[in-house]
Amino acid sequence: MKNWLLMLLLTSASTQAVEQGVKAISPGRLLLKEGEMAVGIGPAPTKIERVLIVIHGRLRNAETYRQNAERTVEQAGQSANTLVIAPQFLNDTDAASHPVADSVLRWQGNDWMAGGLSTAPFAVSSFAALDQIIARLGDRRQFPDVKDVVIVGHSGGAQVVQRYAMLGHKQPELEAAGVHVRYVVANPSSYAYFDERRPVAFSHARCADYNRWKYGLADLPAYAEGQTPRQLEDNYVQRDIVYLLGQQDIDPNHPALDKSCEAKAQGPNRLARGRNYFEYLKRRHPQGLNQQLLEVPGVGHNGGEMLMSVEGQKALFNQ
Repeated sequence: MKNWLLMLLLTSASTQAVEQGVKAISPGRLLLKEGEMAVGIGPAPTKIERVLIVIHGRLRNAETYRQNAERTVEQAGQSANTLVIAPQFLNDTDAASHPVADSVLRWQGNDWMAGGLSTAPFAVSSFAALDQIIARLGDRRQFPDVKDVVIVGHSGGAQVVQRYAMLGHKQPELEAAGVHVRYVVANPSSYAYFDERRPVAFSHARCADYNRWKYGLADLPAYAEGQTPRQLEDNYVQRDIVYLLGQQDIDPNHPALDKSCEAKAQGPNRLARGRNYFEYLKRRHPQGLNQQLLEVPGVGHNGGEMLMSVEGQKALFNQ
């Protein structure tokens, strides 16, 4: 464990707000095959039995997500056995706005949200970067006690988690070590569907991209090469996924809501889109899913309140 943490090369990062880049660069650096990943990491308990990997949204504010996750862990009484890791998917604008070493991975715009390739220092899918981070947790020399890995995202981060759960490569190291992986998808704007059916009628002529990735399985990223749609769906429905929906996340005009025709074909708001997607999965797999939907009463589009709710703690910690 100590050897792994030594790979996080702590650096001083600017926290000055700028118009185009992120407000803060996460101070940690995790060495991957293709470069260094910016990352925030919480205090490491003596015995790490659970690792909570929290994925930020479009603002790439990984430190805010890390702090919210740490508060959630503390409130749930899980600080003694839970480590929080918050990867930061920087983009080219961030690197231009802050002092970031050339060795640190960055992407173009929001390409990282859909599994796109980094632009520097070498090309790697954001999903492949997650693969490498997660695979290390199965190393019993460094993490002898880990039993559970929970990958959670809210809003834009939930879009990443849902798509990663769909395309993510199998993790033989974790399987061999008996480590269980759970995905928590909280209030995303949209989901990736397995076929061309959608719950809301729309004009196919005016919404030609409705079934292209990241809304459907047409034109998948290079990361998915070699996987057929049938294989992707078979893998997906076997994964432990919790859809966490705020019952008040119902504003069709929310400023951060995806209002494209591709997203509107899934429902008018985030709550409706989540319910529709879960029903869609149940219809396709009436024999049962290894998944569940939990709704949070009285909460809208607020990541901190979602995670710290009773339902959020159940999703994260099986409480």
